[in-house]
Amino acid sequence: MAQAPSGEQFEIAHGEQHATIVEVGGGIRAYSHGDRDVLEPYPLDAICDGAHGAVLVPWPNRLGDGSYRFGGQTHQLPLSEPEKHNAIHGLLRWVPWRALEQELERVVLGARIHPRPGYPFDLEVSVEYALGERGLTVTTTARNLGGAPCPYGAGQHPYLSPGKGIVDECRLELPADIVILTDPERQLPCGRADIDGGPLDFRAAREIGELEIDSPFTGLRRDPAGLATARLEGPDGGLAELWVDERYELLEVYTGDTLAPERRRTGLGMEPMTCAPDAFRSGEGLIRLEPGESTVARWGARLGG
Repeated sequence: MAQAPSGEQFEIAHGEQHATIVEVGGGIRAYSHGDRDVLEPYPLDAICDGAHGAVLVPWPNRLGDGSYRFGGQTHQLPLSEPEKHNAIHGLLRWVPWRALEQELERVVLGARIHPRPGYPFDLEVSVEYALGERGLTVTTTARNLGGAPCPYGAGQHPYLSPGKGIVDECRLELPADIVILTDPERQLPCGRADIDGGPLDFRAAREIGELEIDSPFTGLRRDPAGLATARLEGPDGGLAELWVDERYELLEVYTGDTLAPERRRTGLGMEPMTCAPDAFRSGEGLIRLEPGESTVARWGARLGG
């Protein structure tokens, strides 16, 4: 029997919650609570589309021209988004990850970025997926194994599920005060704006309608525990929630308008990011990992009550 394009499937469960983590890219393919999807899945027999659930390391989003300077040297990465002349979503999306630990309710996958042209640094990465009373918790840890500092950013690309409908029929609550503006040709940052009262102001829950969104948001409003929580209420009344800790400074929101017709606007990309798009060049939110140093970031999802 042929293996799934996403490789080995790692199943975890807690009560009525079930999640499927995959070998290829170390991402999450599905997460449901009872018969309701919390994160929009992609089929077992399909290649991951639209970066569904993918881990985005050592940078999320886009890096213009794939070129940057760090430590006094210029580095050139392959252009993985050639039509826009960008490098996009890091180096680990299509590599096999290995299971480091596995139990009924949790699994830890790991991967390593060995020094290479464009990123001559040695980085060890692990992602823990755990189910519990608070839903799904995803913990990403990176450690610099090399002898020199390295640039680092992290993100992930889950899509909140609207249930059986599409995002047009959903109400979105997004606790963000600022949108980072991007140019329409290459989607690289070109400024920022206060969202107050504008079409991207979802601080009070309201319907998405036909609005097309593919923008990073920051200035996240947080609770006393330091968490910022976005909520998507589907036409079925189901409430899919995604929270991020203080390490994640941005949320990229994507209505899926460039996906294949049958997948268009069937989920809402809600992408935690530790740094801004093009951070390897701008330095905005970029983490400088010293030799032997580690950094940890957490996000999670759940079906709200």
